[in-house]
Amino acid sequence: MSSSDHPYSTLTPDAVLDAVEELGFETDARIFALNSYENRVYQVGISDSYFLIVKFYRPGRWTREQIEEEHGFLRELAELEIPVVPPMQFAGRGSLLQFREFFVAVFPQFIGRPPELDSLDNLLIMGRYIGRIHAAGEQGRFHEREVISVERFCIDSREFLLTNDFLPSELVPAYETLSAELVTKVQQRFAAVDNLQTLRIHGDCHPGNVLWRDDVPTFVDFDDAVTGPAIQDLWMMLSGDRNQRQAQLLELVEGYNEFHDFKVRELTLVESLRSMRLMHYAAWLARRWGDPAFPLSFPWFNTQRYWSEHILELREQMAALDEPPLELLN
Repeated sequence: MSSSDHPYSTLTPDAVLDAVEELGFETDARIFALNSYENRVYQVGISDSYFLIVKFYRPGRWTREQIEEEHGFLRELAELEIPVVPPMQFAGRGSLLQFREFFVAVFPQFIGRPPELDSLDNLLIMGRYIGRIHAAGEQGRFHEREVISVERFCIDSREFLLTNDFLPSELVPAYETLSAELVTKVQQRFAAVDNLQTLRIHGDCHPGNVLWRDDVPTFVDFDDAVTGPAIQDLWMMLSGDRNQRQAQLLELVEGYNEFHDFKVRELTLVESLRSMRLMHYAAWLARRWGDPAFPLSFPWFNTQRYWSEHILELREQMAALDEPPLELLN
Protein backbone atom coordinates (compact mmCIF):
# COMPACT_ATOMS: atom_id res chain seq x y z
CA MET A 1 0.00 0.00 0.00
CA SER A 2 1.46 3.37 -1.01
CA SER A 3 1.29 6.42 1.24
CA SER A 4 -1.34 8.00 -0.98
CA ASP A 5 -3.56 4.89 -0.77
CA HIS A 6 -3.65 4.74 3.02
CA PRO A 7 -6.89 6.07 4.59
CA TYR A 8 -5.01 8.50 6.80
CA SER A 9 -3.45 10.16 3.73
CA THR A 10 -6.60 12.29 3.46
CA LEU A 11 -6.39 13.40 7.09
CA THR A 12 -4.50 16.63 6.46
CA PRO A 13 -4.27 19.44 9.04
CA ASP A 14 -6.99 21.30 7.14
CA ALA A 15 -9.23 18.24 7.29
CA VAL A 16 -8.72 17.95 11.05
CA LEU A 17 -9.64 21.62 11.52
CA ASP A 18 -12.67 21.21 9.25
CA ALA A 19 -13.89 18.29 11.37
CA VAL A 20 -13.64 20.33 14.57
CA GLU A 21 -15.29 23.39 13.05
CA GLU A 22 -18.17 21.24 11.75
CA LEU A 23 -18.94 20.53 15.41
CA GLY A 24 -19.42 24.22 16.08
CA PHE A 25 -16.00 25.10 17.54
CA GLU A 26 -13.96 28.04 16.33
CA THR A 27 -10.36 26.90 16.01
CA ASP A 28 -7.30 29.10 16.13
CA ALA A 29 -5.41 26.77 13.73
CA ARG A 30 -3.12 25.38 16.44
CA ILE A 31 -2.86 21.65 15.83
CA PHE A 32 -0.44 19.14 17.32
CA ALA A 33 -0.30 15.44 16.49
CA LEU A 34 -0.13 13.36 19.68
CA ASN A 35 1.71 10.10 20.21
CA SER A 36 -0.77 7.65 18.73
CA TYR A 37 -0.27 5.12 15.95
CA GLU A 38 -3.30 2.84 15.89
CA ASN A 39 -5.56 5.87 15.57
CA ARG A 40 -4.76 9.50 14.85
CA VAL A 41 -5.12 11.87 17.78
CA TYR A 42 -4.67 15.64 17.68
CA GLN A 43 -4.58 18.48 20.16
CA VAL A 44 -6.53 21.31 18.55
CA GLY A 45 -6.55 24.90 19.77
CA ILE A 46 -9.89 26.61 20.27
CA SER A 47 -10.23 30.38 19.95
CA ASP A 48 -10.93 31.09 23.62
CA SER A 49 -7.50 29.67 24.49
CA TYR A 50 -8.18 26.05 25.46
CA PHE A 51 -7.50 22.79 23.64
CA LEU A 52 -9.60 19.81 22.61
CA ILE A 53 -8.30 16.29 21.98
CA VAL A 54 -9.74 14.91 18.75
CA LYS A 55 -9.47 11.20 17.98
CA PHE A 56 -9.93 9.76 14.49
CA TYR A 57 -10.44 6.02 14.76
CA ARG A 58 -8.62 3.80 12.29
CA PRO A 59 -11.12 2.89 9.55
CA GLY A 60 -12.20 -0.73 9.65
CA ARG A 61 -10.72 -1.57 13.04
CA TRP A 62 -13.79 -1.25 15.28
CA THR A 63 -17.46 -1.17 14.42
CA ARG A 64 -19.68 1.65 15.59
CA GLU A 65 -21.22 -0.69 18.16
CA GLN A 66 -17.81 -1.62 19.58
CA ILE A 67 -16.74 2.00 19.95
CA GLU A 68 -20.06 2.97 21.49
CA GLU A 69 -19.55 0.25 24.12
CA GLU A 70 -16.16 1.76 24.93
CA HIS A 71 -17.78 5.20 25.32
CA GLY A 72 -20.61 3.78 27.41
CA PHE A 73 -18.14 2.14 29.79
CA LEU A 74 -16.28 5.43 30.18
CA ARG A 75 -19.51 7.23 31.02
CA GLU A 76 -20.37 4.59 33.62
CA LEU A 77 -16.99 5.05 35.27
CA ALA A 78 -17.23 8.84 35.18
CA GLU A 79 -20.71 8.76 36.77
CA LEU A 80 -19.16 6.77 39.63
CA GLU A 81 -16.51 9.50 39.99
CA ILE A 82 -13.76 7.16 38.88
CA PRO A 83 -11.03 9.30 37.23
CA VAL A 84 -11.34 8.75 33.48
CA VAL A 85 -11.82 11.14 30.56
CA PRO A 86 -15.05 10.30 28.71
CA PRO A 87 -15.72 11.73 25.25
CA MET A 88 -17.85 14.83 24.89
CA GLN A 89 -21.52 14.41 24.00
CA PHE A 90 -23.10 16.44 21.20
CA ALA A 91 -26.85 17.11 21.26
CA GLY A 92 -28.68 14.71 19.02
CA ARG A 93 -25.44 13.10 17.84
CA GLY A 94 -24.01 11.31 20.85
CA SER A 95 -20.29 10.94 21.45
CA LEU A 96 -19.30 9.04 18.29
CA LEU A 97 -19.38 11.23 15.22
CA GLN A 98 -18.74 10.66 11.54
CA PHE A 99 -16.39 12.80 9.45
CA ARG A 100 -15.88 11.50 5.93
CA GLU A 101 -14.68 7.89 6.32
CA PHE A 102 -13.67 8.33 9.96
CA PHE A 103 -15.38 7.76 13.27
CA VAL A 104 -14.44 10.71 15.48
CA ALA A 105 -14.57 11.41 19.21
CA VAL A 106 -13.70 14.64 21.02
CA PHE A 107 -12.28 14.76 24.54
CA PRO A 108 -11.54 17.63 26.91
CA GLN A 109 -7.83 18.10 27.45
CA PHE A 110 -6.53 16.61 30.67
CA ILE A 111 -3.02 17.42 31.86
CA GLY A 112 -1.10 15.11 34.16
CA ARG A 113 2.32 13.54 34.51
CA PRO A 114 3.46 9.92 34.21
CA PRO A 115 2.94 7.92 37.41
CA GLU A 116 6.00 7.29 39.57
CA LEU A 117 5.53 3.61 40.25
CA ASP A 118 8.83 3.19 42.04
CA SER A 119 6.85 4.61 45.00
CA LEU A 120 5.01 1.89 46.92
CA ASP A 121 2.54 4.51 48.17
CA ASN A 122 1.63 5.31 44.57
CA LEU A 123 1.11 1.62 43.83
CA LEU A 124 -1.28 1.40 46.77
CA ILE A 125 -3.27 4.30 45.28
CA MET A 126 -3.13 2.76 41.81
CA GLY A 127 -4.49 -0.52 43.16
CA ARG A 128 -7.45 1.25 44.75
CA TYR A 129 -8.49 2.89 41.51
CA ILE A 130 -8.03 -0.21 39.36
CA GLY A 131 -10.13 -2.03 41.95
CA ARG A 132 -12.84 0.58 41.54
CA ILE A 133 -12.74 0.20 37.74
CA HIS A 134 -13.13 -3.55 38.08
CA ALA A 135 -15.92 -3.28 40.64
CA ALA A 136 -17.80 -1.21 38.05
CA GLY A 137 -16.74 -3.47 35.19
CA GLU A 138 -18.25 -6.46 36.96
CA GLN A 139 -21.68 -4.81 37.03
CA GLY A 140 -22.27 -5.20 33.30
CA ARG A 141 -21.00 -7.03 30.24
CA PHE A 142 -19.58 -6.12 26.86
CA HIS A 143 -21.53 -7.59 23.98
CA GLU A 144 -19.52 -6.23 21.05
CA ARG A 145 -15.97 -5.71 22.38
CA GLU A 146 -13.25 -8.34 21.96
CA VAL A 147 -12.36 -11.01 24.53
CA ILE A 148 -8.77 -11.68 25.60
CA SER A 149 -7.93 -15.13 24.27
CA VAL A 150 -4.91 -17.24 23.36
CA GLU A 151 -6.36 -17.66 19.88
CA ARG A 152 -6.59 -13.94 19.18
CA PHE A 153 -3.31 -12.86 20.76
CA CYS A 154 -1.06 -15.85 20.04
CA ILE A 155 -2.43 -18.20 17.40
CA ASP A 156 -3.72 -15.52 15.01
CA SER A 157 -0.55 -13.46 15.48
CA ARG A 158 1.70 -16.44 14.78
CA GLU A 159 -0.26 -17.41 11.69
CA PHE A 160 -0.18 -13.86 10.30
CA LEU A 161 3.61 -13.59 10.64
CA LEU A 162 4.26 -17.02 9.14
CA THR A 163 1.91 -16.60 6.17
CA ASN A 164 2.95 -13.07 5.22
CA ASP A 165 6.72 -13.57 4.88
CA PHE A 166 7.81 -11.14 7.55
CA LEU A 167 10.44 -13.35 9.16
CA PRO A 168 13.80 -13.89 7.45
CA SER A 169 13.77 -17.37 5.91
CA GLU A 170 16.66 -18.60 8.05
CA LEU A 171 14.76 -17.71 11.24
CA VAL A 172 11.41 -19.23 10.24
CA PRO A 173 12.13 -22.74 11.59
CA ALA A 174 13.20 -21.41 14.98
CA TYR A 175 10.19 -19.10 15.25
CA GLU A 176 7.76 -21.73 13.99
CA THR A 177 8.86 -24.35 16.52
CA LEU A 178 9.32 -22.01 19.46
CA SER A 179 6.05 -20.11 18.98
CA ALA A 180 4.10 -23.38 18.68
CA GLU A 181 5.59 -24.61 21.96
CA LEU A 182 4.83 -21.30 23.61
CA VAL A 183 1.20 -21.35 22.45
CA THR A 184 0.78 -24.84 23.87
CA LYS A 185 2.28 -23.85 27.21
CA VAL A 186 0.14 -20.71 27.47
CA GLN A 187 -3.00 -22.71 26.66
CA GLN A 188 -2.09 -25.16 29.42
CA ARG A 189 -1.64 -22.33 31.94
CA PHE A 190 -5.07 -20.91 31.15
CA ALA A 191 -6.71 -24.33 31.26
CA ALA A 192 -5.22 -24.95 34.70
CA VAL A 193 -6.99 -21.95 36.27
CA ASP A 194 -10.27 -23.16 37.73
CA ASN A 195 -13.32 -20.93 37.28
CA LEU A 196 -11.42 -18.11 35.59
CA GLN A 197 -13.59 -15.04 35.93
CA THR A 198 -13.69 -12.33 33.28
CA LEU A 199 -15.11 -8.82 33.37
CA ARG A 200 -14.95 -5.50 31.56
CA ILE A 201 -11.41 -4.14 31.91
CA HIS A 202 -9.21 -1.38 30.50
CA GLY A 203 -7.22 -3.97 28.57
CA ASP A 204 -4.08 -1.90 27.96
CA CYS A 205 -3.44 -0.59 31.46
CA HIS A 206 0.25 0.26 31.29
CA PRO A 207 1.78 3.36 32.95
CA GLY A 208 1.70 5.27 29.64
CA ASN A 209 -2.11 5.22 29.79
CA VAL A 210 -2.23 6.80 33.23
CA LEU A 211 -1.93 10.52 33.99
CA TRP A 212 -1.07 11.44 37.59
CA ARG A 213 -2.26 14.65 39.21
CA ASP A 214 -2.84 15.60 42.85
CA ASP A 215 -2.11 12.03 44.01
CA VAL A 216 -4.85 10.65 41.76
CA PRO A 217 -4.31 8.47 38.66
CA THR A 218 -6.55 9.29 35.71
CA PHE A 219 -6.94 6.44 33.24
CA VAL A 220 -6.99 7.29 29.53
CA ASP A 221 -7.16 5.49 26.17
CA PHE A 222 -9.77 2.75 26.60
CA ASP A 223 -9.40 1.92 22.91
CA ASP A 224 -8.47 -1.68 23.83
CA ALA A 225 -11.20 -2.15 26.46
CA VAL A 226 -12.02 -5.86 26.48
CA THR A 227 -13.53 -8.67 28.44
CA GLY A 228 -10.72 -10.41 30.29
CA PRO A 229 -9.27 -11.49 33.64
CA ALA A 230 -8.63 -8.77 36.20
CA ILE A 231 -4.90 -9.52 36.35
CA GLN A 232 -4.51 -8.10 32.82
CA ASP A 233 -4.96 -4.58 34.23
CA LEU A 234 -2.49 -5.18 37.05
CA TRP A 235 0.58 -7.04 35.85
CA MET A 236 1.96 -4.20 33.69
CA MET A 237 2.28 -2.04 36.81
CA LEU A 238 5.04 -4.38 38.07
CA SER A 239 8.69 -4.01 37.07
CA GLY A 240 12.20 -4.92 38.15
CA ASP A 241 13.51 -8.18 39.58
CA ARG A 242 11.38 -10.74 41.36
CA ASN A 243 11.89 -9.24 44.83
CA GLN A 244 10.91 -5.79 43.57
CA ARG A 245 7.82 -7.14 41.82
CA GLN A 246 6.82 -9.05 44.96
CA ALA A 247 6.96 -5.86 47.04
CA GLN A 248 5.07 -3.91 44.38
CA LEU A 249 2.41 -6.61 44.12
CA LEU A 250 1.71 -6.48 47.85
CA GLU A 251 1.00 -2.75 47.73
CA LEU A 252 -1.02 -2.95 44.53
CA VAL A 253 -3.21 -5.77 45.83
CA GLU A 254 -3.67 -4.16 49.25
CA GLY A 255 -5.22 -1.13 47.57
CA TYR A 256 -7.12 -3.25 45.05
CA ASN A 257 -8.76 -5.37 47.74
CA GLU A 258 -10.37 -2.29 49.29
CA PHE A 259 -12.78 -2.20 46.33
CA HIS A 260 -12.62 -5.56 44.55
CA ASP A 261 -11.54 -9.05 45.56
CA PHE A 262 -8.19 -9.99 44.07
CA LYS A 263 -8.13 -13.55 42.68
CA VAL A 264 -4.82 -15.05 43.80
CA ARG A 265 -5.10 -17.91 41.31
CA GLU A 266 -4.76 -15.41 38.46
CA LEU A 267 -1.10 -14.79 39.40
CA THR A 268 -0.25 -17.94 37.44
CA LEU A 269 -1.36 -16.10 34.27
CA VAL A 270 1.05 -13.15 34.49
CA GLU A 271 3.80 -14.66 32.33
CA SER A 272 1.23 -16.13 29.94
CA LEU A 273 -0.28 -12.67 29.43
CA ARG A 274 3.19 -11.22 28.93
CA SER A 275 3.88 -13.87 26.28
CA MET A 276 0.59 -13.10 24.57
CA ARG A 277 1.41 -9.40 24.54
CA LEU A 278 4.83 -9.99 22.99
CA MET A 279 3.44 -12.13 20.18
CA HIS A 280 0.52 -9.80 19.57
CA TYR A 281 2.77 -6.72 19.46
CA ALA A 282 5.03 -8.19 16.77
CA ALA A 283 2.02 -9.09 14.64
CA TRP A 284 0.43 -5.68 15.26
CA LEU A 285 3.50 -3.93 13.85
CA ALA A 286 3.45 -6.28 10.86
CA ARG A 287 -0.26 -5.72 10.22
CA ARG A 288 0.25 -1.96 10.27
CA TRP A 289 3.44 -1.87 8.20
CA GLY A 290 1.54 -0.46 5.22
CA ASP A 291 0.68 2.64 7.28
CA PRO A 292 3.42 5.19 6.43
CA ALA A 293 3.61 6.27 10.07
CA PHE A 294 4.91 2.87 11.14
CA PRO A 295 8.17 2.60 9.16
CA LEU A 296 8.94 6.17 10.25
CA SER A 297 8.20 5.53 13.92
CA PHE A 298 9.51 1.96 14.20
CA PRO A 299 12.51 1.85 11.83
CA TRP A 300 14.02 -1.05 13.79
CA PHE A 301 11.08 -3.34 13.05
CA ASN A 302 11.28 -6.08 10.42
CA THR A 303 15.06 -6.22 10.47
CA GLN A 304 17.20 -9.31 11.01
CA ARG A 305 18.19 -7.98 14.41
CA TYR A 306 14.58 -7.36 15.46
CA TRP A 307 13.45 -10.90 14.63
CA SER A 308 16.52 -12.45 16.27
CA GLU A 309 15.80 -10.48 19.46
CA HIS A 310 12.09 -11.32 19.29
CA ILE A 311 12.89 -15.04 19.15
CA LEU A 312 15.23 -14.58 22.11
CA GLU A 313 12.39 -12.86 24.02
CA LEU A 314 10.12 -15.80 23.31
CA ARG A 315 12.79 -18.22 24.56
CA GLU A 316 13.03 -16.21 27.77
CA GLN A 317 9.26 -16.40 28.12
CA MET A 318 9.36 -20.18 27.76
CA ALA A 319 11.69 -20.24 30.77
CA ALA A 320 9.61 -17.67 32.69
CA LEU A 321 6.47 -19.78 32.27
CA ASP A 322 8.19 -22.58 34.20
CA GLU A 323 9.11 -20.35 37.14
CA PRO A 324 6.88 -20.17 40.24
CA PRO A 325 4.38 -17.30 40.03
CA LEU A 326 4.58 -14.29 42.30
CA GLU A 327 2.99 -14.80 45.70
CA LEU A 328 1.08 -12.71 48.20
CA LEU A 329 3.57 -13.08 51.04
CA ASN A 330 2.68 -12.10 54.58
